[in-house]
Amino acid sequence: MNQNECSCCEQKSKQKSESKWSKIANTLFNEYVLMGLSMLGAFYLGDYLEGVAIVVFFLAGEYFQERAVKKAKKNIQNLLDIRPKLARVLRGDLVEEIRSEEVEIGDVLEVKTGESVPVDGILEADVALFNTAALTGESVPRVLHKGDKVLSGMIASDCVVNITAEKTFENSALSRILEMVQNATERKAGSEKFIRKFARIYTPIILLSAILVATIPVLLGYDFDTWLYRALVFLVASCPCALVISIPLGFFGGIGLASRNGILFKGSNYLDAITMLDTVVFDKTGTLTKGVFDVQTIVSEYGDLSQETATGNGSSESKRDDLLRKAASIEKYSNHPVAKSIVLYAQKNNIRLEVASDVKEMAGHGICATINGEKWIVGNTRLLKQNNISYPLELDSVAETLVVCACDGKYSGYITVADEIKDDAIDAICELKKLKIKTAMLSGDKKAIVEKTAQTLSIDKYWSELLPENKVERFSYLKKLLPKNKKIAFVGDGLNDAPVLAISDIGIAMGGVGSDMAIETADVVIQTDAPSKIVQAVKIGNITRGVVKQNITLSLAVKFIVLLLGILGIATLWEAVIADVGVAFIAILNAARILGKKV
Repeated sequence: MNQNECSCCEQKSKQKSESKWSKIANTLFNEYVLMGLSMLGAFYLGDYLEGVAIVVFFLAGEYFQERAVKKAKKNIQNLLDIRPKLARVLRGDLVEEIRSEEVEIGDVLEVKTGESVPVDGILEADVALFNTAALTGESVPRVLHKGDKVLSGMIASDCVVNITAEKTFENSALSRILEMVQNATERKAGSEKFIRKFARIYTPIILLSAILVATIPVLLGYDFDTWLYRALVFLVASCPCALVISIPLGFFGGIGLASRNGILFKGSNYLDAITMLDTVVFDKTGTLTKGVFDVQTIVSEYGDLSQETATGNGSSESKRDDLLRKAASIEKYSNHPVAKSIVLYAQKNNIRLEVASDVKEMAGHGICATINGEKWIVGNTRLLKQNNISYPLELDSVAETLVVCACDGKYSGYITVADEIKDDAIDAICELKKLKIKTAMLSGDKKAIVEKTAQTLSIDKYWSELLPENKVERFSYLKKLLPKNKKIAFVGDGLNDAPVLAISDIGIAMGGVGSDMAIETADVVIQTDAPSKIVQAVKIGNITRGVVKQNITLSLAVKFIVLLLGILGIATLWEAVIADVGVAFIAILNAARILGKKV
């Protein structure tokens, strides 16, 4: 056996030993032992009624505390789990009713007005209205058109609709939300972990203190029964039940409130961490902007083509369309929002696409492909520079997203597309600043566009023309500048944002338009894709932290007063029991009210 194996064995043996002692400590030093000793002491002194009261009230408190925790978890689950148990599937001319778990990808479902969609799918109707409150917390209905995604949990509001299943029941949006929320309770906040560790140390200290209270005065000549009674009051009043139960209950409430508002925290640790935010760093496209691009201008130098606008008329229009045809024929192989917008524009204008070969996509740059023997490059100006292709320098100052085309090593023209800033983005940045949270933006887009967006939104710092690896470097730099005990968050939606989401203190993904990789990597998921939800998330974190602090302060203050009064002989066992159980009840009620808060 080598040295590494020996050290590994020693470490495992040490861990087992620590675990064994930890179990013994948990068995010998807990609230049940405190209450048991208090009861036996009361019986010894002949205070049978008080001894019984200690046990009865303690067990009643434990029962109601357990019920409160179960109810909090159940409330959160019931709040979100509106998944229908049955689904109607079209089989030819017939409609068959099956269990939602049996729906397969490709099945065509019929959803009636007022019913919840069982699985994620694609809308077949031309237009339909859906209530999305269960997923987003928004009461305003959403209008969807043919081909749009419909998520499980949405409710058909105005007509019977057909939906083609795109995911199974287990993998649909609402199932994923429920799984995230249920798993969230397992990831403890720092204050929860501290209180549990504190309780393990606190209980033996209290037990030792009670022994000293009972013995030291006796050694000094005082009456044993009198000081034993005071020690029993000390034991009962010091029970840590209110602290241990009310803090996790507070975080359950916070997670439930966030979920009801379309914000999914994957752990109470992230709910706690968001209250310590110093900086929020945003991606641009799809995060602060809608990510829905429209073709604005097509300028061509391909062959004898002259400059034309996208809405231009005249005899040269078919030649302009030829550049669009080439670009769209290549961009159809990309999932980038800009690429999709060009393909969609070509389809709307009945442009017949061609077959491309040797397609190669370069992340953050563009695509190279061959069409009819011609080698085409479609992407940003960086891609043309890499291939030593010259282009008009004025293109670098165009304040719109630019797709540049080159054929056989020669510049052939460009297409501009425009993206809109999200409706609530300006308000979101303004509210973050009111909360004294700094903002920054990292984007792969060119400088002119990023600068214009940053100035419109009043973002503090911004960087442009970044590749995924550059985003990681820049974010790491910002992270090093953080003040002590402060956190930094990153908000993104794309596959290329996943590395930055992974290294951030709090990774926030846009759940509606976001890639699966971004959603899986993130710590918080915004179901509505609205930047303003980040402000709500911070406020919910602050509300939760405030309630938790109130419970801690109340519990410690009451216990300290009763402990002091007990030692002075003023408080009795009745006051001690009320102080313990009563404070626990108040703390539970205080934590439960989080779910009713409005943000």
